[in-house]
Amino acid sequence: MVNEYTLHTRRRFFYLLVFLLSGFDSADESNAEKEIPGKSKNDKQNGKTSQHKKQLSRLKDKDPDFYKFLQDNDQTLLNFDDSDSSEDEEETKYHKLPSALEVRELSEDDDEEGEKSSKKSKKAVEAIKVTEKMVAEWRSAVRKEPSARLFREVTQAFKAAVATTKGEGGPCRYKVDDSSVFNALVLFCIKDIYAMLQKLLSLKVNKDQRKLVLPSSSPKWQKNQIDIKMYLGGVVQLLSSLTEATVINAVLQHVNQLIPYYLCLPKQCRHLLKVGYQWSTGEETSRVLAFLALNKICRHKQDTYLNPILKQMYISYVQNCKFTSPNMLPMINFMQRTLTEMYALDTQVAYQHAFIYIRQLAIHLRNAMTMKKKETYQSVYNWQFIHCLYLWCRVLSTLYPSDVLQPLIYPLCQVILGTIKLVPTARYYPLRMHCCRVLTLLSSSTNTFVPVLPFLLEIFQQVDFNKKPGRMSKKPINFAVILKLNKINLMEKAYKDGLIDQLYDLILEYFHTQASSVSFPELALPTIIQLKAFLKESKVANYSKPVRQLLEKVQENSSYITARRQKATFGVADTAAVVAWEKQTQTEGTPLTKYYTQWKKLREKEIQLEISGKERMEDLDLPEIKRKKLQEKKAADKKEFKDLFQSDSDSDEDETGLKIKGKTCIRLLVTGKSTVWL
Repeated sequence: MVNEYTLHTRRRFFYLLVFLLSGFDSADESNAEKEIPGKSKNDKQNGKTSQHKKQLSRLKDKDPDFYKFLQDNDQTLLNFDDSDSSEDEEETKYHKLPSALEVRELSEDDDEEGEKSSKKSKKAVEAIKVTEKMVAEWRSAVRKEPSARLFREVTQAFKAAVATTKGEGGPCRYKVDDSSVFNALVLFCIKDIYAMLQKLLSLKVNKDQRKLVLPSSSPKWQKNQIDIKMYLGGVVQLLSSLTEATVINAVLQHVNQLIPYYLCLPKQCRHLLKVGYQWSTGEETSRVLAFLALNKICRHKQDTYLNPILKQMYISYVQNCKFTSPNMLPMINFMQRTLTEMYALDTQVAYQHAFIYIRQLAIHLRNAMTMKKKETYQSVYNWQFIHCLYLWCRVLSTLYPSDVLQPLIYPLCQVILGTIKLVPTARYYPLRMHCCRVLTLLSSSTNTFVPVLPFLLEIFQQVDFNKKPGRMSKKPINFAVILKLNKINLMEKAYKDGLIDQLYDLILEYFHTQASSVSFPELALPTIIQLKAFLKESKVANYSKPVRQLLEKVQENSSYITARRQKATFGVADTAAVVAWEKQTQTEGTPLTKYYTQWKKLREKEIQLEISGKERMEDLDLPEIKRKKLQEKKAADKKEFKDLFQSDSDSDEDETGLKIKGKTCIRLLVTGKSTVWL
């Protein structure tokens, strides 16, 4: 026996089964009706009844308990004759759809109604055209009483204007067709939107620039957040599509104002960082404004943005220093200094980046030293490699003293020295000059002794300066923008002239960094010996003169340090006393430092002329020469020589000559060497 719960459950399933079977039967009957069109309604009902009876008889055999339960509780379910009649009665109550629909022809009135409805739908979708009058009205309304609704309208119009720069025709509430309207709208947004947002969110003016007030702290932020997102995204899209430098500068100034809003919206801030390429490729003012924006973002959210920004800036720096020219040098120096300032924000992050990239440089150098192929040499002897050395030397020099970055000084010096020794030939002397200049900067700024002088003094031994040049050159060689010399350059006179100048500059700069050192006489002794040997063999006055002058300044400074050391009362082992003595000597000044300051001013002027592509000239303040006319010159000569040659007779001078002691001087010729009498 089954319980009552099981019977009720079976009853429900039975109803469901009957319903499904009736549906399938109706579908089968509809198909049958299509096949047999002459079949009557009674025949259909009889077939339906017989089918249900067969199913119930099977149920009686399989589950007699459930069949008995249906007899006791639901007799109507078993009586199909009555149900059929009730179904017929119910069918008469409801409306029946006709078998075929009548097609009604459209009249002219119907066409007019359709056109009216389509026009209404078009008016609902059609965008509103922005005019200059609307922009002027928005400007006056913003300056009087800014509201959230007004900001939404301006944002929608700005979105439509920015969409035209990309050629996008997405759904916008407004439409901007005219270029004058576009300029007016963009100018209005750049000038007035920031002040409007400050008033709209009731934000106070921040007097302390170091502390940043985020607009998300305003209670009205959530209400206007969607519109602010749309506007900030439009500004980034506009910035990425501009090409005119003045417009880019104006938009970047506006971006610097909106940095607090970008910091509250991470997605829009990441989009803004992608447009930071203006720091490395834009015009000079654009570079500065882009750097200020990046620096502001990193200073206030270092944990989130500093690491990716530094990585992006370093990659941009490497990509944009592939080629070097006199015009590119100031931009590369700007990137080095600004990137160094970014690394100064966090020395821990700076160490991670410096370690990875210096190691990468060392791997390139190791591959070049082991493989010894042209391709591997080119991976080291290129401008990108040299400018990376400049960058990391500047970073370590600027951030000194730093316990975090101190361990990186030695490996960086080893990489630079290995770069010099890789191909030590005369063709790569310009590259050697760059490496020596980098080592001098690193040594002087970090108080680290680096042996730079041997690589410079070696050139005096390898180059024969007495040999006559094979050809003359029209222009001097600018060693600041080249790494390698060709065979023709090595034969020119300008090569040796430039080499002497570079050696003079680098040796003087290095000795200037060590001028107040207590060990200066011992450090300068090999250089003094080498310079004396060069002067002994030199036969070219133009090369001997600067070398002799350099030798005199080094010897003078060495004598000065030696004299001061003799008066010292401490020993070499007393490190503190040595450091104090060197500081005092540096503050008082040495003969070499005094000369260096004067020389540096003149040299900077010459370098500027070299970078600008002009000929080198010394600023000697030469007096202006005014040429006299021929008649004035003759009269002056007569007056000058009148007192020198007085005749015994009282006869006057005539135009043909002078009477001197009874003899006639036909003509007097005065040359640069002697006086000739004719």
